[in-house]
Order: sequence, then C-alpha cells, then structure tokens
Amino acid sequence: MRIHDPKIIGKLAEMNVALQHAAALAELTSLGIGGTTDLLRIKKHESLPDLLSLLDTNQIPHKFLGGGSNLLVGDGELPWAILQLVRPEPDVILAGNLAHVDAAADLGRMITFCAKNDLGGMEGLIGVPGTVGGALRMNAGAYGMQIGSYVREVKLYRAASGKIEVLRDHQISFEYRHTSFAPDDMMLSVILELPSKSFKVILEGIRICNEKRRSSQPLGQKSAGCIFKNPPGASAGRMIDELGLKGLSVGDARISDRHANFFVNAGHASAKDMLALIADVREQVQKSFGVSLENEVVVWNA
Repeated sequence: MRIHDPKIIGKLAEMNVALQHAAALAELTSLGIGGTTDLLRIKKHESLPDLLSLLDTNQIPHKFLGGGSNLLVGDGELPWAILQLVRPEPDVILAGNLAHVDAAADLGRMITFCAKNDLGGMEGLIGVPGTVGGALRMNAGAYGMQIGSYVREVKLYRAASGKIEVLRDHQISFEYRHTSFAPDDMMLSVILELPSKSFKVILEGIRICNEKRRSSQPLGQKSAGCIFKNPPGASAGRMIDELGLKGLSVGDARISDRHANFFVNAGHASAKDMLALIADVREQVQKSFGVSLENEVVVWNA
C-alpha cells in the first residue's frame, strides 16, 4: 500500500503523523518476516480519530502494529498501511501502587522500572518481548501470572465508535491468551495496580524466571514466541515434541530444537515457508492426538 496523494500527505503532517514509505515489516517484527508497505507513526493519541477518518474516507486499509513480537506478516507488497504509536518520554509514571503506562512502552523496561521502585507482580513477563499494548491485547502471561490481573483501566481507540474511550477493569474480559478487545481496537495506555515488593525480592524472582527461559527457549533466535495456544489440559509443545518434530523445517522456517512450540526464522524464511510449517504441524497433531491446535501467533497474510 502506497500513499501518494499530496493532499493526504499534507494532512498527515498537520496531524503530526510521520509517513515512512516502503517500510519493511521484516525489520519491525521479532520473526524477521514480512513484506513492505507505508508506515504511519503516530505521535499524539488525540490525532487518532481524525487520522482514521482520513484513511477511511480515502479507502486506505490499515492495521495497527505494536512491537511486532507475536506476529507473522505476509510476503511482498502488503495491501494495507501500518499504524504505529511513537513511544513518549516518559512512558511510565508512578503514583503509589499505580503505574500509568503508555501502550508503546517496552514491556521489559516497564517491569524493570517498576521493580526499581519496589513494585512487582509481573516478574514472569520480564523476558517477554514487545510492547505493553501488545501484552494487553493478548493478556500475556508466564509462570503463573498474567498482565490482566493488574489492569485497572485501559485507554484505547475503538474503531467501532471512532472515538477514544476508557474502560475500567470490570468492563474487560481477560482469559488465557485472550481478551474482549475488538481486533481493530488500538491500545493507547493502561493503569496497572502493582503489589509492593522489595527490589531485592523482585530481582530474585526475575533471576529464576530468566534461568527457566534460558534453559527452555531459543533466546537469541528470530521467533514469535509460542506458535500455538495450549489446548485445555494439554501442552502444544509436548505433543509436537512427542511426534519427534523438533528440527523439522520448510525452507528457513524451523521448529526449535529447544522448545517445540517455538518456530524460528533460521535464515531468510518467508511467510509462505512459516505458514506451510504451521499447517504441517497442525495436521500431524490433529491426526495423532485428535486435537486441533489454535494459533497463538497472529497472522497477517496478504
């Protein structure tokens, strides 16, 4: 998708929206996979309603991008523009046990900042890549905790109403790797209520979680985290491992030798390669275990 109309480009500048032509999504996703399109970087939340109205009026399809850490994007020229928030400074403001966090904030840095101020609870997420907004959308969790447990308020742009709205915690459903946010809602900020803990205690929890990750996950390789959700009462990774599929590859898309539910880009994998590998594994698991695996990774296929 290319935006060429000078009038639209001029209006984007008036809204303080930076336009980057032919951005490579492979450079913006943790999998290192994805085609090219125009990228709109949004500096002010308040410009969103006018921006979306401008895009809709001119029939410019679009998608919202966070940190790109749980995402598989299609190859080639993409048929939609990408919208992404610019991280403000500061991106976290503390008030007692409340952390006011911009959705564009890096999840790990936010957790570390809160820890240094004796606010804990989210140690299990310290190694999860991506932004706070992305963690909210999928209710990111690890080692017995999930971010939704600490959410008190979320500010978001709702495409259904064309407005910026504020939702309280009781208005949001947080379930395993799922929330009640609509696919075209855009997370803007969140208020988290975190328990008081000493920095020393938090650091010990972080150390334990990091050791578990280093021993079980392909850190340092291009991946999108877990490809499949765990079915109720079962483990997707364990089923894939029991089938002896670690190391299976299609092109440079490969199942990790360390964790069978992590698929890595071992070189220059295409989305076509990765989708073929996902389909193959899903078929084998269905045939052997009678279980239909559901994607945890979000797929934007052109």
